[in-house]
Amino acid sequence: MPRTALLVSAALLTALLSPTASHAADDPAPVPVDRFEGEVPFASQPAEGIFTWGSGTDDPPALQLTARSDAPEGAEVLTGSYDISGYGGFTHDYASTEPAHDWSAHKGIRFWWDGQDNGKKVAFEIKDGGANGEASELWTTSFTDDWTGWRQVEIPFTDFVYRTDYQPVGGIDHVLGLTGMWGYAVTLPVGVKGRFAMDDVELYGRADQSLRADVTTDAAVYPVKEGGTAAVKVTVATTGSAPIDDPVTVAYETAGGTADPGKDYTPVSGTLTFPAGTASGTSKTIEVPTLRDKAAESAETVPLKLTVTGAKAPAETPQVVVDAHGLPYLDAKLPVRKRVADLVSRMSLAEKAGQMTQAERGAVGDGGDIATYALGSLLSGGGSTPTPNTPEAWAKMIDAFQLRARATRFQIPLIYGVDAVHGHNNLSGATVMPHNIGIGATRDPRLAEQAGAVTAAEVRATGIPWDFAPCLCVSRDERWGRSYESFGEDPALVQSMETVIQGLQGRANGRDLSRNDKVLATAKHFVGDGGTEYGSSTTGTYKIDQGVTKVTRQQLEAVHLAPFETAVDRGIGTVMPSYSSLDVLGDGQGPVKMHARADMINGVLKDRMGFDGFVISDWNAIDQLPGDYASHVRTSVDAGLDMMMVPYTYKDFTGTLVDEVKAGRISERRIDDAVSRILTQKFRLGLFEHPYADTTGAAAIGSPEHRAVARRAAAESQVLLKNSGGLLPLKKSEKVYVAGSDADDIGNQSGGWTLTWQGSSGNITPGTTILQGMREAGGNLTYSKDASAPTDGYDVGVVVVGETPYAEGVGDVGNGHSLQLSAADRATVDKVCAAMKCAVLIVSGRPQLIGDRLDGIDALVASWLPGTEGEGVADVLYGKLPFTGQLPVTWPRSESQLPINVGDASYDPQFPYGWGLTTLTRVPQGGATTLRALALAATAAERAGADRTGRELVAEARLLVQQKVGQRITEPVAKPFADADHLLLTGRYGEAVQKLTEAYRAA
Repeated sequence: MPRTALLVSAALLTALLSPTASHAADDPAPVPVDRFEGEVPFASQPAEGIFTWGSGTDDPPALQLTARSDAPEGAEVLTGSYDISGYGGFTHDYASTEPAHDWSAHKGIRFWWDGQDNGKKVAFEIKDGGANGEASELWTTSFTDDWTGWRQVEIPFTDFVYRTDYQPVGGIDHVLGLTGMWGYAVTLPVGVKGRFAMDDVELYGRADQSLRADVTTDAAVYPVKEGGTAAVKVTVATTGSAPIDDPVTVAYETAGGTADPGKDYTPVSGTLTFPAGTASGTSKTIEVPTLRDKAAESAETVPLKLTVTGAKAPAETPQVVVDAHGLPYLDAKLPVRKRVADLVSRMSLAEKAGQMTQAERGAVGDGGDIATYALGSLLSGGGSTPTPNTPEAWAKMIDAFQLRARATRFQIPLIYGVDAVHGHNNLSGATVMPHNIGIGATRDPRLAEQAGAVTAAEVRATGIPWDFAPCLCVSRDERWGRSYESFGEDPALVQSMETVIQGLQGRANGRDLSRNDKVLATAKHFVGDGGTEYGSSTTGTYKIDQGVTKVTRQQLEAVHLAPFETAVDRGIGTVMPSYSSLDVLGDGQGPVKMHARADMINGVLKDRMGFDGFVISDWNAIDQLPGDYASHVRTSVDAGLDMMMVPYTYKDFTGTLVDEVKAGRISERRIDDAVSRILTQKFRLGLFEHPYADTTGAAAIGSPEHRAVARRAAAESQVLLKNSGGLLPLKKSEKVYVAGSDADDIGNQSGGWTLTWQGSSGNITPGTTILQGMREAGGNLTYSKDASAPTDGYDVGVVVVGETPYAEGVGDVGNGHSLQLSAADRATVDKVCAAMKCAVLIVSGRPQLIGDRLDGIDALVASWLPGTEGEGVADVLYGKLPFTGQLPVTWPRSESQLPINVGDASYDPQFPYGWGLTTLTRVPQGGATTLRALALAATAAERAGADRTGRELVAEARLLVQQKVGQRITEPVAKPFADADHLLLTGRYGEAVQKLTEAYRAA
């Protein structure tokens, strides 16, 4: 989405001047930006133009040029209508192929606005510096539409404030230079159906030094060890970077704060002078000495008051902070539990509430509220990234937030979290792994651990110590938009893949968490999110996501709770409850939101399973609980939630939590337990000793070594469902016709949760598409996306089709998505497969219904969402590596069969759970006789605890059965075949072979 698309907090209201206001005689003539007489077209970059944007298809406003007799200037004005539920507005960008414009000679920008008197704020932004209008700094302010009829809105450039979200972090200069301007943007009001009219955007007035010169400090907080000297760098800068015309003076003095002058620091005062002619960017330094005493103390603040003449003063008063020292919790030699107990004993209720609060980084602006509310955590939601989206920018951004935490009494570091669910997927250039469904298809726990290790190393190298992964959902209905986040439909398969936790965290005892290549992991979503009933969701247009899971107690234990018990045994650091509701049949409670289920969170997770980490809510999830906000807070905290993800309502949460405790409706003991759990993980992560980013591993982000792991995972995730005549692997000598919507689209093959929450099609991040991988494998290829190129003269066709990206309930079947290939994909498959032998690869987060075309397809591959390393897919297509993947979920014949899962009483799928042909080895000979021998050997291996041997024996039996079955998959074949794979994963090798023998006989 355009970076203009998110509405930010408003600046001060602009001055609204009458149309007859006079201007100084020596002001330059106004310079038109938009007259709206047709001189600027409706277009977008690289051309100059006006374009609309919004959060959804209904949110962009409808614009037109309208002739109006009351037009303030000329004959036409810009008019529009809007009805925005998310965000929406319009932009005028200058042509990116032409030089930027220079606005530095002017005082500000003004325009005429036809007031509707709706009382709504309208955000107005200007675009400064950078490569073009969509890669510039954004500076924002707003005005309130509280009048009727035409009025001229004048906005001095000094009213604009730097947008702290979606901005270049260290990428440009954070100074409104005005010499490289790319246009403006208007964000229209949300939640009101309206219309607007606008005319004559122009630059006005003459810039004077007091408006175009700024004094800044290099930081807002200056931590210093007791006895050390803080150095505050004061810089004067001008818009346009010209030297200052008149002197600028900065009077300074230390005053106020919690530190005692003469005892904790030596007071300083004086004046800095920047003479006329001083170059923009010139700096001078103020030193504030601190004093050493023998007392152990919490941190103390020394504000440095600055009084500026001749320029705009800094936005806030810088603070020198004398670091906390000598207190037991700061002693790294003490056991963690003692450090935690000491710190909790010193904290106020407000400080404890802050530790239980997680805000979105875009909500805290430059971070001042981190100290004000003693916030314990920040997160980046999907797509909430710095600009430029580089490792350096991530580390710099997070370090700046950590610096703010140093201004609190006990300097408790933040714990920053992201959804790195298949690699560090928010970061451009990171190694993007296959989604979990593909990892489940590999049946390779060691590879799952390696994938977790690569993810952890890349995440931690950008300064982030916490990952909201892995998802341990057991996906029971592929209509669910999150089904690809699951390792599979069998809890035993999910449990086997939980080696990923060790990849992320290291050893189960938590001793590796302080390493610079490990992160705190999160088991989600507790419990039953993969079992929601279709049609039970009450969230917007969702169909199944965030719905109701109806299960017996036995089903709950065996299917949905089992993976979390394994996670606790593996030392998982945090757990996130599900948005969904749980209805345990027979318990008399009916459906209850998981964020309110104390019996599950306190009773099962913490008490029975012994989970000693902390529980973090999902995004705004407590708002879905019944009752008023105070009851939301009370219910969730008492249910066992320790930290609340309240991205934009952190002030409401902290205030309400404190009030509830003071009123006795939440016990202080519960608060102390929650805070102790959170602090324990912060100490284990080593954040108290090393709060800032350790970027020594940043060079390995997206490295060949890391991509090799993702490439291997992509290869092992490929499931060969059909292979008539041994069409695959391809031979390099064959002339191959490649087609399909997903053959050359790295966005589609990466899926949702890639750079943004929903992901997107196209060339969104560095990597290799499947087509590129095939070319690099040495294939003799012709590519035609829609198969419009002639199809004569080819040995084989490879058609790569499937889904476009989605995430969560947005991707629910029935919510704009289906399990059918698109009409264009079906046409491409039909054309290519009618003209030549063909292999069809389905790139998707779940099975696609392909049965009506299966007879015309020679080879069929479930490619899942392989991530950025398309070479891994090519590796198996061309035989560099064998096909070894197995279905992690049942592949249905029709949607009417859903839900369909291994173990069902009635089970007649297109392909059963566990199905997967191989090109690895020859199939054993001997039929039933061989199977009897394999069963005896497998039973013996099971008794001896020889797991590797047992698995190999079952694999041989599976290959033998698959060869006999071919494509004649009937219910008597499918049911025991699927059951065998479940038995294999639970270590019952002899029984697995017996089930395979049953399938063999049925074939």
